[in-house]
Amino acid sequence: MTVPGEVLLFFRGAILGFSIAAPVGPIGILCIRRTLDGGFRSGFLSGLGAATADGLYGLAAALGLAALSSFLLEWNGPLRTVGGLFLLYLGLRALLDRSAPPAEGQPARTAPGTTDYFSTLFLTLTNPMTILSFSAIFTGLGPILSPWTLVAGVFSGSAAWWLILCGTADRLGTMISPAALLWIRRGSGILLASFGLSVLLF
Repeated sequence: MTVPGEVLLFFRGAILGFSIAAPVGPIGILCIRRTLDGGFRSGFLSGLGAATADGLYGLAAALGLAALSSFLLEWNGPLRTVGGLFLLYLGLRALLDRSAPPAEGQPARTAPGTTDYFSTLFLTLTNPMTILSFSAIFTGLGPILSPWTLVAGVFSGSAAWWLILCGTADRLGTMISPAALLWIRRGSGILLASFGLSVLLF
């Protein structure tokens, strides 16, 4: 049985979105920390913010929006600086957080999900070099007859990764003592601050 072209294109996009999201960097660390602190919903909404940013950059690349790509790359330096400062802020805030770790099975906070979503959306958008990755990969795919189908796949694949990561972190969080969670919080703060400094200095 022949697989319809749009279905195949969607799954190609999903594989691409999953593979781009999967390497655990600052966004992954942030999602894990938010899952352990605020529960699965907090972490997953953070991941969906990153997936949305991936989808937006993928859409720009699939539609061949050269003007937007040039603008983003021209402002790559300032955008990276903003992203680095934001990472540094998140890391320092985690290190200075003196609130008690959540009791077993009880999230420590109930912050609005919009904060989690839009903060990672913003943070991911401050790395416009992602659009070059999409452009290079999409070029290898040949003519794209349905950019929206491809981008829907990218978003779905990225969201699937965050679902797996945050679901796993949430499950493991029920097995970790409050003292261990405190050390994880501090460690994540150090890593986030380190990522921020590396962006600012290199």
